[in-house]
Amino acid sequence: MKKIGIISDTHGFINQQIINTLKDCDEIWHAGDIGFNKKIEQFINQYHVKAVYGNIDGRKIRAIYPKIQKFTCENVKVLMTHIGGYPNNYTKDIEKEIESFKPDLYICGHSHILKIMYDKKYQLIHINPGSAGKEGFHQKRTVVLLSIQNTKIHDIRVVELGPRAKLT
Repeated sequence: MKKIGIISDTHGFINQQIINTLKDCDEIWHAGDIGFNKKIEQFINQYHVKAVYGNIDGRKIRAIYPKIQKFTCENVKVLMTHIGGYPNNYTKDIEKEIESFKPDLYICGHSHILKIMYDKKYQLIHINPGSAGKEGFHQKRTVVLLSIQNTKIHDIRVVELGPRAKLT
């Protein structure tokens, strides 16, 4: 069994609260718009973060991570990207990836909107963990935790990290 932490849209923001929330995870997956600074670099290296780059990510993050990740965790097939939509509203390129790869779990970020949905058409779980960062229009900063054992995804839960930064 593996404990997974799913995070997105940090935009260069990592604090002790995020680290404390994710520190017991076996794997941390980041769905893009990571941002880059010394704290992010330390976080990536210390926790061996599996990730994709997002639209705000520069060359340093793009040199480390691809646009799309396809992998297996335990016996669950995972497709992860930053921009890709959600059930009944996927981008064309992601829908093609879903049709060919046939993932059990599809993860994306970008919208800063927390979504956990079952896609009946493709028989997969879609997760957008919202945003753990301080920038954007979201009201609450969030991450998603779950466990994977063999072919089962279970114990999915949302952790609220508090309000995003106040606009000035």
